[in-house]
Amino acid sequence: MLKRFFSLVLLLGLLIAVKPAAAQAAGPIYIVQPGDTLSSIASRFNITINDLMAANNITNPNLLDAGQQLIIPGLEGVTGILDTERINFGDSFLSVARRTQVPIPLLLKLNHLVSPTEFYVGASIIVPKQDNATDLTESFSLDPGESLLELAVQQNTDPWTVMALNNLPGAWSALPNDVLYNKGDTNTQKASGLPSAFVSAQLKTLPLKQGGTAEIIVQPANGVTLSGILVDKPLHFFPLGDGRMVALQGVHAMLDPGLYPLRLDAAFPDGSTQSFEQMILVTSGNYPEDPVLVVSADTIDPAVTDPELNQLIQITTPATQDKLWSGEFTSPAIRYADSTYFTSRFGDRRTYEGQGTDLKITGFHTGLDFGGGTGLPISAPAAGRVVFAGPLTVRGNATIIDHGWGVYSGIFHQSEIKVNVGDMVEQGQTIGLVGGTGRVTGAHLHWEIWVNGIQVDPLDWLNGTYP
Repeated sequence: MLKRFFSLVLLLGLLIAVKPAAAQAAGPIYIVQPGDTLSSIASRFNITINDLMAANNITNPNLLDAGQQLIIPGLEGVTGILDTERINFGDSFLSVARRTQVPIPLLLKLNHLVSPTEFYVGASIIVPKQDNATDLTESFSLDPGESLLELAVQQNTDPWTVMALNNLPGAWSALPNDVLYNKGDTNTQKASGLPSAFVSAQLKTLPLKQGGTAEIIVQPANGVTLSGILVDKPLHFFPLGDGRMVALQGVHAMLDPGLYPLRLDAAFPDGSTQSFEQMILVTSGNYPEDPVLVVSADTIDPAVTDPELNQLIQITTPATQDKLWSGEFTSPAIRYADSTYFTSRFGDRRTYEGQGTDLKITGFHTGLDFGGGTGLPISAPAAGRVVFAGPLTVRGNATIIDHGWGVYSGIFHQSEIKVNVGDMVEQGQTIGLVGGTGRVTGAHLHWEIWVNGIQVDPLDWLNGTYP
């Protein structure tokens, strides 16, 4: 009996000993991200869908949830969690490798990188995380003419530790503005990898999308004046009150997905300048095609539509210095029952045909349409100043509100306008009544948001706060 007992104990011990080895051999764990599919994950790690399904006992490839953990087979020598990070402005491949302490060959292998041009802002990168390892949080960089020894003394460390943590072959290999890392206080200001004029810079909500609003936050050095360009639009920076500056810029809904430049420019009081440019990923908004709409021919005549659009661009391009809104925008239909009933969303691809003619134009839906009948009250979505109030051929009875900092609301197709140019309006104030004027197929409320001369998705402004 005693012999049998010891045999069972020995067998149990063997089973316990075998389990960790089996789990480790199974492969590292990937956390499923929003928008992932089994096919995209398999492609990302250069494995087959069948191998991925077999490793995870998956029978239905369509049942995949964000946050789900998947074993990734075929990655010999890789363990732990395969985390996903977004590359932000100022990041470089080398700085990410140093901060995460992941060997460069492994980082290259996991992300199938063969060229520095594949490392761009908004792209996601796989970074393995070990249970007993953490990112280095203290970062710094050499000033021109400064030695690694001098910098190490300032950071209360030594050059040999800095060289070991940052995989430097020697003290001579550290270059000015090169981001170096050390073990330290998590509250330490991070080096940005940017020229000295920019203490830090980041883009919120990456990657950028067609019809989205780019939010660029920069902390400049003392006395520096900021400017810049995103795609081909000049940036206007405004103070956040804590030493940082913010620029808001719309991304056109018809801009082809791909890589576009973001450039920051800095002017010092002595007249000297610095610039930094990096490529930014713009992704598709996945906008659907609407059915063809038949409308009055005069409302799609380029002789009418082009001047009207140019007029709106001129109105919505100036960036007023005062920020007049606060917090989230509210629905302009908030005072009637159908405030969340959208008859058409922003970005939908549109084709208009002129009734009784061969005239046809294509484009996109430039705003958000709310259901509702003639005469229902329209509310100001945020505080601002009325800069246009009057009739337009395509947009009917129109009101445009300047919210400041280059942000505007356009309310179109009204049956009646209740405000005048120059009026200051408060959020929720009645500014007009729903109607069917202009190019419409029925009475509705059409609301647009313009950010620095570009129409963007109003839903983003209803669901989040800028800046």
